[in-house]
Amino acid sequence: MHLGNVRTALLAWLQMRALGGTFVMRIEDVDTGRSRTHFEHTLLTDLRWLGLDWDEGPDVTGPYGPYRQSECGDRYAAAVASLDTFACTCTRKEVRAAAGASAGSEPLYPGTCFDGPTHPERPSALRWRAPDTAVRVDDLCLGSRTEHLAREAGCFMLRRTDGDWAYNLAVVVDDAFMRVTHVLRGADLWSSTPRQVGLGQALGLAIPVFAHVPLLRGPDGNKLSKRHGAPDVAALREAGEDPRRVVAWLARSVGLAGPQVRSVAAQELIGDFDLAAVQDRRLPEGADPWRL
Repeated sequence: MHLGNVRTALLAWLQMRALGGTFVMRIEDVDTGRSRTHFEHTLLTDLRWLGLDWDEGPDVTGPYGPYRQSECGDRYAAAVASLDTFACTCTRKEVRAAAGASAGSEPLYPGTCFDGPTHPERPSALRWRAPDTAVRVDDLCLGSRTEHLAREAGCFMLRRTDGDWAYNLAVVVDDAFMRVTHVLRGADLWSSTPRQVGLGQALGLAIPVFAHVPLLRGPDGNKLSKRHGAPDVAALREAGEDPRRVVAWLARSVGLAGPQVRSVAAQELIGDFDLAAVQDRRLPEGADPWRL
């Protein structure tokens, strides 16, 4: 995990601890082709090193497990059984071409397989026949947005051709099953929230309160990536860095600590935590922006 990942985790942890809530660690590994056991181990090790803990999770158990999405297939299958779905054998390239979408845009599914798979010899994905309705989403950080599911979200995928369940389905089902009341995540996931809320409403599930926080942005204003040269958390930990200095850097980067704060424990930030105080900042140019 890089510093942007752990900053969002820190904010989610602070929000729940400040509210006196239960913090849930869920491993979202529905993409089985990219998920590895050692990634999970490193993630949990990094977060604990920074002083974060959780009340439920894959390594501490809890009443609403399993806490790995790769182990929850039966739960997702039961959910889609109650939805209006259809099999689709279109490739991503075919969908993009039929929708007339540019390379950088997310195409709206054109309905090619509405009346049956166009290539029955291929493995099929499962899509939701999105209803002709509008969904309003309220967010603690970004305000409100309304999206018409059929016209703007389209018939999005619930299960891929390789059998993996889609993120949009898995998080909706798991949030409801695990009694999650608050979700804090990065602003890059804001665009997918209306379809998740619409899906939850169609399934008759409780909808959590959302907070989409600013992403950590490099000096060029773009969200943090490897090209910005940020060290990953495991490298800092293995180099013997003081985790209090990392937490202080994360707090300063989002306006939760002043420039004079160079060392602080995550626990010490709970008492003064205010989600409204979280700021969207880019890192300064010039001097090493990663200097703790």
